[in-house]
Amino acid sequence: MKMVTAGDIYDFLNVCAPFETAMSFDNAGFLVGERETPVSAVLLALDITPDVVGEAARLGAELIISHHPVIFQPLRRMGPQDVPYLLAQHGIGAICAHTNLDLAPGGVNTCLAEALGLEDIHGVKPYGTNGLWEGLIGNLPRRNSPAEFAEYVKQALNCGGLKYVDGGKPVQTVALCGGAGADLLEDAVQAGADAFVTADTKHHQLLLAKQLGITLVDAGHFNTEDVVILPLKENLQEQFPTVHFQKSEVLCDPAQYL
Repeated sequence: MKMVTAGDIYDFLNVCAPFETAMSFDNAGFLVGERETPVSAVLLALDITPDVVGEAARLGAELIISHHPVIFQPLRRMGPQDVPYLLAQHGIGAICAHTNLDLAPGGVNTCLAEALGLEDIHGVKPYGTNGLWEGLIGNLPRRNSPAEFAEYVKQALNCGGLKYVDGGKPVQTVALCGGAGADLLEDAVQAGADAFVTADTKHHQLLLAKQLGITLVDAGHFNTEDVVILPLKENLQEQFPTVHFQKSEVLCDPAQYL
């Protein structure tokens, strides 16, 4: 039987979430390593940190698949404190599926919508000409008060805490964008959303939500995006049954909440 290579896994990811659809500012792709490397174990994580590299090394993984790019800005120097250096030192490759995975069917936003139990899901704002969407919108089975909805999101995403703006009306139609998506707030209103779930909101965006009368829930960057990792792992495991895929156990929300 032919050994699965890092290139085989990259090619499959490229079908699920084509890297050419990544946004122009992004650096998604096969960022560390070689396509020809045989792979027996793969670690998946939202981010590649030194602890995640250590976990991959203990697992015997030849590859890490992450959402956030391990190299984003050009590197001027690299040493033992830098993750790309540690990856090279351990002979571990890195494939990073970022905005292409945000946009893809079955990607970050799809998984977030499913985690929130939304029905009749469709897009908020078209992206490009490939039938992709920035943000999704759908309906909850029943109406909730803004406070009830915020608590529901907290429980559904296992958040240590969150912040929200009360839009002043019941919530049933919900728009969302995993990660830093508050720029879509007005698009969510135009799409008919009662609430918008995202992360990394700024003060002026909270004020705008209040002004527009939409409940805005900031559930944190980690919690709105980590929902994609386990479904991605299961998809890969089904495609490559001879390879062991594992979700990181050391990576968690870096924020603590009082």
